[in-house]
Amino acid sequence: MQTEIRRYYQRGGETSRLDAGNGRWEFLRTWDLIGRVLPPGPLSILDVGGATGVYAGPLAAAGHAVHVVDPMPEHVAAASALPGVTAAVGDARRLAEPDASRDVVLLFGPLYHLVDRADRLAAWREAARVVRPGGLVLAATISRYATLVDGYAKGFADDPAFARMMDGALATGVHRNPDEVPNWFTTAYFHQPDELPVEVAEAGLELERIAAIEGPLWTVRHLPEILADEQRTARALTLMREVEGVPHLWGASSHLLTVARRTGS
Repeated sequence: MQTEIRRYYQRGGETSRLDAGNGRWEFLRTWDLIGRVLPPGPLSILDVGGATGVYAGPLAAAGHAVHVVDPMPEHVAAASALPGVTAAVGDARRLAEPDASRDVVLLFGPLYHLVDRADRLAAWREAARVVRPGGLVLAATISRYATLVDGYAKGFADDPAFARMMDGALATGVHRNPDEVPNWFTTAYFHQPDELPVEVAEAGLELERIAAIEGPLWTVRHLPEILADEQRTARALTLMREVEGVPHLWGASSHLLTVARRTGS
């Protein structure tokens, strides 16, 4: 893991990032998709890049056997303290897991920070190796346009340094925060939606679906007010289910979820 990425996560943002606002919407939508995609359990789930266990904890509480692999020792310590969750330090490109040993593999982070395509394919292929025939690989990626949308929504785009960072991400997909400004994301790769089916195929997996996670609602200024109301939140979730698979809207979402299956034996 690159030094600046490690420093970014050592600040502890993953302990609370998904608790409110856009982060809370990301969690609710991801959890909603997980619940509709996973087969009946109990399942053996490998959560690669699972950080502090924000999804591993609820999955274990639902009766699944969940093991987190993450490059950050701090994240591993937090995840392993959750009931029913085990965790170890590891690398998505070289998993210390037997072949065909898990029902489901989650990649909810590794593909964000592997800026070289060969490394991203290595992570996909390791997930494909570890998952059982018929099993699922669920991968989260960041949209190519996330910095542009977020920058204008939060007023960062007026800063010349941010504008240069944004232009670089739009042109190449590689997002770099050279000055390590705390409010800006660290080194990452932002996918075009049409890259995902190609990566899935090159990993030897079969694409089942791509879905927008937040959709365009992450840009709504009064999103915290919506999420503070159970009925409005439920309505927002229902509406997003109706449009999550519309390719024309994928670029407006901060994250996409790709669902792939290992076929054969």
